[in-house]
Amino acid sequence: MRIIRLPGIHHDANAVIFSGSDSNVLVDAGTTWYQMLQVERIAGHMDNKKLNRILLTSRRYPFAGAAKHIAESHGDIPIHVHPDAISVLETGDFYSTWANRYDSDMPSTKCEPVEQGDVFELGDGSLFSLSLPGHCTDGMGYYERDRGVLVTGAVLPRADTPCRWDMPGGSLPELITSLKTIHDLSPSSIVPARGPTIKGSGRIDEVLNQHLNFLEGCLENEGEVPRSWPRPARTAYFLVSDPPWPLIEKEVSSKSE
Repeated sequence: MRIIRLPGIHHDANAVIFSGSDSNVLVDAGTTWYQMLQVERIAGHMDNKKLNRILLTSRRYPFAGAAKHIAESHGDIPIHVHPDAISVLETGDFYSTWANRYDSDMPSTKCEPVEQGDVFELGDGSLFSLSLPGHCTDGMGYYERDRGVLVTGAVLPRADTPCRWDMPGGSLPELITSLKTIHDLSPSSIVPARGPTIKGSGRIDEVLNQHLNFLEGCLENEGEVPRSWPRPARTAYFLVSDPPWPLIEKEVSSKSE
């Protein structure tokens, strides 16, 4: 089994290749902006093998935009997404996918459903599907149980940036529940939506606890983030702190008292 993270370029989310002895799966695809480059990057790690399917963590353009092009380049392989997102992707919805926020079109993308508990066998490993709503209703994660590697999608944007919930389909209580689910899973490595892999139980606990403390503080504060935080960019599915992350817990606590 080989697990390769393809770091996201610009607005692209991280993409992850799970290359097993019998099957090869790509989790998330990135935007259409770099889809031709993405195909070349994938080929560079596949030793002349083809992908067998694509799994998406959500409908959002940074995760799903390039899925159709990559699937067609590998023989029109199946693309899987949560049932809530199928009609959105198949119609190429400009708004619900957020493609409009990037001044881009969303390709009409045929998909098949994936739900909590679905397992994709790779030969020398398997991917377990995990429902992780909060950023949107169709949030999914994928867990390689033998090696403890979890791909989270937008519910964990990056170690130092918490997820937004203030958009259609977003839910702060569900986001908190999803992060608790990840914590209970005790993965050995987490591939977030952006940035480097989070490795080691100690570091993972630190990151998850910091996210949970912040989000639970926001929930106590009637769902509001600290006033000092800048308004997120139009394209951002995450929050960026001001002051830097280590001071977040104190600031939220003081505002919720």
